[in-house]
Amino acid sequence: MSRLFWKFFLAFWLTLLAANLAVGVGIWLHRAEENSQHGNNGGEGGRNREHHPVFMLDVAASLFQHEGEARLRQLLQDWQRYRPDPLYAVDAQGRELLGRPLPADAADTLEKARAGLAAGTPGPWRQAAAPDGAALLLFMPEHRPFRVPGLIPLGPLGPGLHEGPPPGADPNHPGNPGGPGDQPPRRPPLPWLLITSVLVASLIFSALLAWTIVGPIRRLRQGFREVAAGRLETRLGRDFARRKDEIGELGQEFDAMAGQLERLMASQRHLFHDVSHELRSPLARLQAAVGLAHQHLERQAAEPLAPEQLAQLPATLERIERETQRLDELVDELLTLARLDSGTSGPLADDIDVAALLHSIVDDASFEGEAQGRRAVFAMDQTDRSPLNEAAPLLVRGRAELLGRALENVIRNGIKFTAPNTQVTVTAQKDGPATLHIVVADAGPGVPTADLEAIFQPFFRSTEGSSDPRGYGLGLAIARRAVEAHGGSITAANQPTGGLRVDIRLPLIGVAGLNLT
Repeated sequence: MSRLFWKFFLAFWLTLLAANLAVGVGIWLHRAEENSQHGNNGGEGGRNREHHPVFMLDVAASLFQHEGEARLRQLLQDWQRYRPDPLYAVDAQGRELLGRPLPADAADTLEKARAGLAAGTPGPWRQAAAPDGAALLLFMPEHRPFRVPGLIPLGPLGPGLHEGPPPGADPNHPGNPGGPGDQPPRRPPLPWLLITSVLVASLIFSALLAWTIVGPIRRLRQGFREVAAGRLETRLGRDFARRKDEIGELGQEFDAMAGQLERLMASQRHLFHDVSHELRSPLARLQAAVGLAHQHLERQAAEPLAPEQLAQLPATLERIERETQRLDELVDELLTLARLDSGTSGPLADDIDVAALLHSIVDDASFEGEAQGRRAVFAMDQTDRSPLNEAAPLLVRGRAELLGRALENVIRNGIKFTAPNTQVTVTAQKDGPATLHIVVADAGPGVPTADLEAIFQPFFRSTEGSSDPRGYGLGLAIARRAVEAHGGSITAANQPTGGLRVDIRLPLIGVAGLNLT
């Protein structure tokens, strides 16, 4: 077991024990207070103890008067379990309600009760009549204290009365105090079973509660170890997904993190594969061209070359130069992509006039595409959303070289894929008070819907489009990272009339939250 488990376990268990102890002490104090009150009521000089038999007589008489003989018989039977013959009920014929024989002291009290009722003298007796007209004489023997198990003895019942057996009475009589039927009440046994049950239940509950917290943490630690060992496919699974608490959210975040790491590592491996593939092709062509040049030089050293053989040498050198340039471009794009991914592209401290930058890029792209009948057109938006104009240029804070390369990649991509004798339309407008919206739309075949997001990944080439083998699939990837480095966003969508539309949104200078360092 882990240390954390025992910490939680002991904390929960001690808390439960403290709570149970507090409740138990509270109950004990309450019972002690009640017992103390009982003791006070039957205390000094026995002045109030004689009222207990009177109270019992009043209860029995009231019950007989309101609910009748049957209910009184049930009450007397209940009382008889606690104290033999505590109270008697006799009718006019001298018959006791429960059929009990009257001991000598009870018979003496009965005679006194009849005489007292006739003379109007009060005493431990009551005359009561039931709703059906039946009458009973209720009395308690004068020489017996009233005792109930669990309560203190009630003491003498009145002047001249005592707790011992009456003078001349048999001390071994079951009804006399001190006799076989007058055993002191037993103290209830300690509730060991209850205490043991509480301890066991608290142990089990504390262990389960601690394990519900520590168990997922142990599983999470195991997951981190597996990810650290390179098993990026590790997931915590449904056990955490079913939990609707912070631990469940932590497990879901772990699964999301592991999935993202797995995707990043797969993307990195794919990138390395693509880079090696892209480098291998120009290097192979460069190696072949260098080999041809060596052959020409060796032949020239052996014997003079024919004019047609000499004419091949410039073409070979031109191929070497072209492949070297392609390698330089590829390495430059890879370095740019790496700097953007690592966030080391440099400070964004230039105030860029986007309209002037777009004019320059569109002119260069149109010049290069004229040979295939393709051109780019920069159109100012004249809608009610604050069109750009030369009188009020809108500026973007960043790096002019980096942002220009991003826009150039998007526009050149449009020139490359638009149909011959068509144009690429570039528009710029304010979209709200703090956002610049640039749209580049071509008239090409578009991109499959499933590839609209993938075209911004490095080395991705759509299955549709130009058959031009030039390019490495890095232009749009660099464009996205450059735009995001400037606090903007770039998305692509197919136009209903055909062609691809690229939307670029950039924050204007003065927008809160833009990182200008």
